[in-house]
Amino acid sequence: MSRLLEASGHALELLFSGDFELWLIVGISFKTSLLAMVFATPPAILAAFALAYGNFAGRRFLITVFSTLLSAPAVVVGLTLYLLLSRQGPLGDLRLLFTQTAMVLGQIALAVPILVVMMHASLQGVDRRVWETARMLGAGHLRAFLTVLLELRFGLMAALLATFGRIIAEVGASMMLGGNILHYTRNIPTAIALETSKGEFAQGIALGIVLLTLSFTLNLLLHYVQGKGQVG
Repeated sequence: MSRLLEASGHALELLFSGDFELWLIVGISFKTSLLAMVFATPPAILAAFALAYGNFAGRRFLITVFSTLLSAPAVVVGLTLYLLLSRQGPLGDLRLLFTQTAMVLGQIALAVPILVVMMHASLQGVDRRVWETARMLGAGHLRAFLTVLLELRFGLMAALLATFGRIIAEVGASMMLGGNILHYTRNIPTAIALETSKGEFAQGIALGIVLLTLSFTLNLLLHYVQGKGQVG
């Protein structure tokens, strides 16, 4: 018990003293996860829209595929990309394995199915007459699409917040694709796993506090957004 209290005290000291190594790890986590969200969001929105409003062969099959990928373990996604990016893999010449780029790719692969499934569900709840009315009033496809997105804004924000919270905390794909390299690919969850395995709990507790604070903030924002959506 005394060791835990000591480690917790040291963790708070690391947090509030501006420890370089700790906050570099936090910065790497936010950098890779935000980049993943930036690249994953546009195609996910388009895919969700096509699945909700399109009428083409294989539509139901694609919905099933995305729903299946939603529950795919992060370590399986990491293994798949590892095999593709490894030196013997088809993309080995790009030399992306054990880089931040590989971590971003892994998080994109995790983020897209979550975004597609959540936004598809939200689009299903939007009155289809919004699209039809916009088109009847002379709006082009892009303008009508943006009108639907405006109606979807609360559901879209909820999907973005939930997805960001999911990918920044995953450890399997980040460990396999990034290699947990100090000052380069070591992010919050891989650092926690490493420090815990070494029996050094202070940094792990400090990073855990960062993740819990982030989770609390995202959930607070999520409840606020959902509340605004219901009021609207």
